[in-house]
This record gives sequence, C-alpha cells and structure tokens, in this order.
Amino acid sequence: MDDELLARLGAIPGLQSTENVPLSQLTRFAIGGPARILADASSEAALIAALEVVGGTPHALIGGGSNLVADDRGFPGVVLRYTAKNIEIDGSVVRVSAGAVLQDLVDATIAAGLEGLHTMTGIPGWVGGAIYGNAGAYGHSIHEFVESVRYCDCSTIGPAVRKIGNAACEFRYRESIFKRYKDWIVLETTLRLPAGDAAALRSTAEGILRVRNEKYPPTMHCAGSIFKNLILAELPESVRAQVPAQVIREGKVPSAYFLELAGAKGMVLGGVQVADYHANLIYNSGAGTSQEVRELIETLKRRVQDRCGLMLEEEVQYLGGS
Repeated sequence: MDDELLARLGAIPGLQSTENVPLSQLTRFAIGGPARILADASSEAALIAALEVVGGTPHALIGGGSNLVADDRGFPGVVLRYTAKNIEIDGSVVRVSAGAVLQDLVDATIAAGLEGLHTMTGIPGWVGGAIYGNAGAYGHSIHEFVESVRYCDCSTIGPAVRKIGNAACEFRYRESIFKRYKDWIVLETTLRLPAGDAAALRSTAEGILRVRNEKYPPTMHCAGSIFKNLILAELPESVRAQVPAQVIREGKVPSAYFLELAGAKGMVLGGVQVADYHANLIYNSGAGTSQEVRELIETLKRRVQDRCGLMLEEEVQYLGGS
C-alpha cells in the first residue's frame, strides 16, 4: 500500500514525498518519531491533488512545527505541509500564502512601511499557523489586519477552495474557526495594514527581538509559551480576587502568574523542564520525549487547579498519540 501511495503522490507535480522523516527535525521542540510519509506541496493544485490521493489514509497537515508536540512513536500515515511562500504587497494590501515564514512576512511589511505586524517579530512558524492560532504579541494579534482567508474545505466530497471574511473566521484570543474545523486548511490570507515609518518600525522590532531572544533563545528547543494567558473578565470572581492589579496586562492575566504560585519554575521531568526564569516555558534539554512533555503539562495543570481553582489551556498542539 505504501509503495502504491508513494507512486501516486510522486506523480503529482509540485509535490515532494519522503519516507520515514523524523518529526523531531520538523518541530522546534526537536521531539517526535518518524512520519511514515512527509509530503510537501508547493502549490494549491499539488496540495489538493495530494489530499485526493491520500483519501482515507491517516494524514495530518502541519506548518512550521513551532507549536507542535509530535509523538515519540511518530505518525503512521502521511504528514502534509503546504509550502507555498508567496508574499505580494500592493499599497496597504498584502496577500500571503500560508507556507510563508511569518518572519519573512514581518520583514516584508516593515520594509514596505506598513505597521502592525512588526510587534510579531521573532515569533517562529508559518503564516498559516499564525492565522490558525491567531498569533500575536505586545498587544496585537494578526486578526486585526485580516480582510479574508482562502482555505481548502476537505469536509466535502472532493476538496473545495472557499473564501471567508474576517468576521466569519471567528477570531478570538489565540483562537479561530480553523482550530475547530480541522478539515479547513488555510491557503492564503489577505491583510490590510496602516502606513508607518519603516525606520521606526524596524527599530521597534529590533528591540522586541532582543527581548524575545533573551526569553526564548533561538537555540532553545521549546514552543514558546505552553499555556494561553487568561482573559480577566472570563475568570470566576474567586480567581479574579487573587490577582494583583499590577499583574494584569491589557485585560489578561499571564498564565505564568498562576504557574509560579503553583511552584512550576525549574520543575524537571526526565529530559524536559520548566525554565527557572519563566514558569510558562517548557523546553527540551536534549533528550526529552513527547511523553515527558505531556506528563509535565498535565502535572502543571493539576497543580494550578489545586492551588488556584482554574484549569489552564495549552497553546501547543499535539500530533499523534492519544
């Protein structure tokens, strides 16, 4: 079956298929066993054709792997990536393919004197993942600038390309409709950005990058913040009463505040540990496993629930396993 599937995938123009690719090489955590087949599609046509060929075979679509915990046993089917990287800027309008590196988009908009995405400098991953998880930093999220999203709807008989506007994307803090409808694959987004001064934007971005690299060094095997921050207004009154005013930032309470109360800093489980300077940062110290990451996450959630009376929600996504 694998040989037949590989042959059919190999016949698709613009699709590159490789067997037994370690997912540890595709994720920032540097954790994960082999994907039975990795298929990279460089065009929409190639992606749609691959989805039609894959059919009922176990498959999953990933992006840049920056926010992914891949199972130690790997993935038994086909892991698909949409790798189109097109970025087009026409005045204030930016059209960008989902496979573009987010940093490349940030740099391109800064160079064009467009404001808004500059605060996202240093966030790893691809644009499709940024739309999927409504990525953001320093008070801004990408949804503020989205006009529309083109996506492939794989829930129908035969994949269909559709387009929806900002409101239909149902963006919320680190959420979008694409997280709920896993069969909707982001292909392209159109953004509209206000004009800004390129030199000033670049200076601000460089300052943000220095801070980010101190917190999340580029060589560190981590996925950034593990848990979502919490919206103050949505917390129970009993929990809100525990939070000092100086902790609240733009209507949110950092999950690190509750994690620190629960004694998370410096916790170690095998080859993974919580940073001793940031309670919401788990990293792979060199020989970590996905099982250890999952166990440490569950331990932290239980500790916070027992200590503070609330359940934290992960930002990270899981590939394979239970």
